[in-house]
Amino acid sequence: MTESIVIAPNNEDLSVLLARGLEQMNLPLSPQTQAKLLAYLALLAKWNRVYNLTAVRDPAQMVVRHLLDSLSVAPYIKGLRVLDVGTGAGLPGIPLALALPDVQFVLLDSNRKKTRFVTQAVADLGLSNVTVEACRIEAYRPGEPFDTVISRAFSELVDMLTATDRLCRAGGAMLAMKGEYPAQELAATPECYAAATVHPLIVPGLDAKRHVVCVAAKGAE
Repeated sequence: MTESIVIAPNNEDLSVLLARGLEQMNLPLSPQTQAKLLAYLALLAKWNRVYNLTAVRDPAQMVVRHLLDSLSVAPYIKGLRVLDVGTGAGLPGIPLALALPDVQFVLLDSNRKKTRFVTQAVADLGLSNVTVEACRIEAYRPGEPFDTVISRAFSELVDMLTATDRLCRAGGAMLAMKGEYPAQELAATPECYAAATVHPLIVPGLDAKRHVVCVAAKGAE
């Protein structure tokens, strides 16, 4: 299946941009994996013309804002089972799944238009370590808890923590991707999550601040 993947036009420029970004992030990925990351962008750009999956349409900006941004959180992934809540067009789940082939990912979103695209992308890319779930977070009942729950879709940190804590094993990692340092959101976080840590994320080519909030889950009661 990998031989049939069609890479986006002007792939040479995008390949250089991606490779340089990965080098700056100290995230070595094989040429095959990098090709699949660009193939994912090609699929996203194709479907975006009809389904309006992302407001980012410039290919170079898609490399930065979708691929490198998603991959910047890879060092904080914990364990072998990861849930991406509110995955949208598959972000950050698909780039992370490509970079971490030994980790099993579940990509969850209630928007069936978006999960149709994600399901097709997973099939086209041959991602055997990804499962797609089309439902609301409140209705999702996994067979076992996750080691890491990640999202960049929740507007407020407290909403993400209260909605996903039951899905993460005790001591597992809940990761909330943010832009500016979320001081007000941290101040509104319940005392049981007082040990939250915030790390700046390095995203080469992005002229904006990025952070990830890392919280140890209490786990299902």
